[in-house]
Amino acid sequence: ENSLQKTSTCSSADPSGMFVSPYALNLSSFTKLIKRLQERHPEFSRDEIVTAVQEVRKRNKGVLSGLAISSIEEKTSAIL
Repeated sequence: ENSLQKTSTCSSADPSGMFVSPYALNLSSFTKLIKRLQERHPEFSRDEIVTAVQEVRKRNKGVLSGLAISSIEEKTSAIL
């Protein structure tokens, strides 16, 4: 058997290098969300915003799917 032919599930990292679950948000939605939050909260760094979004995911049983972007934005703003 050739172990080099085995494939693994693809995961990705956002531009800051932080892991983003492929099931949390698609990258386009994630990028839009972060951009909107950066415009709304210019006093916070991108990393702080990403950390707050991750906290929203943690509080929502580890997923963001099923939540509207506006809802995620509101919950993240409350954390920030």
